[in-house]
Amino acid sequence: MKIIKRRELLFFSCLILLILISYFFFFRIDLTSDKRYSISEQTKSLMGKADSPLKVVVYLDGDLNPGFQRLKKSTAELLDELSVYSDQNIDIEYENPSLADSPDQREKKYAELQSRGLAPTAVYERDKEGKSIQKVIFPWIELTYKGKKIQVCLLKNILGNSGDENLNISIENLEFEITDGIRRLVNTEVSKIAFLEGHGELSESETYDISKTLSKYFQIDRGIIATNATILDNYKAIIIAKPTKPFSESDKFVIDQYIMHGGRVLWLIDGVRVSKENLSVSGLSPAIELDLNLNDQLFRYGVRINPVLLQDVQCASVPVNIAPANATPQFEPSPWYFAPLLLTSPEHPVTRNITEVRSEFCSGIDIVGDNKQVKSQLLLATSDNTHIMAAPTTIDLSQKIKPNDKAYFNVGYVPVAVAMEGNFESDFANRMIPAGLTNTLPVRKQSFKTRQIVVADGDIIRNETSLKDSTSVPLGFDRYMNQQFGNKDFILNAVLYLADDDGWMQLRSRTMKLRLLNKKITNEDRITWQLVNVIIPIGLLLIFGIGYQVIRKRKYTK
Repeated sequence: MKIIKRRELLFFSCLILLILISYFFFFRIDLTSDKRYSISEQTKSLMGKADSPLKVVVYLDGDLNPGFQRLKKSTAELLDELSVYSDQNIDIEYENPSLADSPDQREKKYAELQSRGLAPTAVYERDKEGKSIQKVIFPWIELTYKGKKIQVCLLKNILGNSGDENLNISIENLEFEITDGIRRLVNTEVSKIAFLEGHGELSESETYDISKTLSKYFQIDRGIIATNATILDNYKAIIIAKPTKPFSESDKFVIDQYIMHGGRVLWLIDGVRVSKENLSVSGLSPAIELDLNLNDQLFRYGVRINPVLLQDVQCASVPVNIAPANATPQFEPSPWYFAPLLLTSPEHPVTRNITEVRSEFCSGIDIVGDNKQVKSQLLLATSDNTHIMAAPTTIDLSQKIKPNDKAYFNVGYVPVAVAMEGNFESDFANRMIPAGLTNTLPVRKQSFKTRQIVVADGDIIRNETSLKDSTSVPLGFDRYMNQQFGNKDFILNAVLYLADDDGWMQLRSRTMKLRLLNKKITNEDRITWQLVNVIIPIGLLLIFGIGYQVIRKRKYTK
């Protein structure tokens, strides 16, 4: 009896001690291999900044298939996790947009949600009789904080991926997407970025769509450098979008010293000059090297944009009139080899889990130099069926090229965009400061740790403009192919990556292993596995029950 009492006393003492420790010290343990139930330190800090209640309306509700049920469950778990680290209440509501008294009311609700920017997703399923059923779901949440509302899309839809893969990618990106919306609501300080002008860069209308998207995060300015050497100092990042005129030495110096003091630059530079007007009129155009007086500067930073044009079998399509002369036009899709659909790197947060990026008249990039303090990573590349045209040359649209011509498309995976991070060497380390500049400081020869992204195609950031009403077409949308490419996601992620000081973009690198059932085995051996799942648990319970009774009977019989 004394031994039992001592054990009981020790047990209750340990239990009380554990309760006291858990009361004063908060901790949570995630035992999963991919840490799917853990949130980052940045997210924990963000939730501590909220000084007012946050309301979350989840529209992903109703009769969902198992895949979307998993996405909903993961969303609910993440929101619960966020509420644990928030000093303010998080009010979570679930709303089924399809729940209505009549079809008219349901359609009215759908229209109201779409007017607020919540695009629906059609899901096609088959019932037990094999009939196809269409369901409309809204994979969105709406965040409300201090009267401001932001909609967050939970579903990533990448072309070429299966539904299960896209749902898994969506779950991987949940923390980034939801905290991205919360950051935009909670943060009161707005950083500034700038589009440089004065060198024939793209106009405001040609960059309207991406500017509108970036304005959710930054204050956006446009302007020339002029003579003030410190004019760029207050900007988190600058964008140089498809210049066509050479840079002066004074402009190069201002950009160089901006980088040396920690500035970030997104370069979108063409390597070759092509006249699209000549192509549309005569089908011919000279292609010559585009000299922007930047080769020495970019070479010093670690890259070289080659004066070449890339053709790729994996490319966009354009309509071509195949009807004879004087006959009714008859258009058929034809591959536009000068518009490669660039592959995105799955290893970098800028390009991870985004679809192909549409380019036009792009060039290739080489990594050069031996600066060990700069790390370069590939972002965009062509496919394994690429042809390189060295400038100067002539583009002739009448040239017939066969896509299966391996002798012509004999190169693969040519780099088109790279990200560089580290301590860069100044292009003006041993040179005089250009004349005419004001507010100059002593030349800094090596940069603080900073970042740059170089893209060998300026058209990646350019949005088309409708000829009917001069409105901007969404960036990356191909009207003829009726397909949205990843241009907008790429540029947005690139700027966010350049401006990221807190490591938020690393959340896009999160991976979760996709554990799927083998559909062939589950279909062929369905009855076997059903019996296994039903009989084995019952059998184990019977064995345990019988064994317990036998042991108990022997114990008390003695």
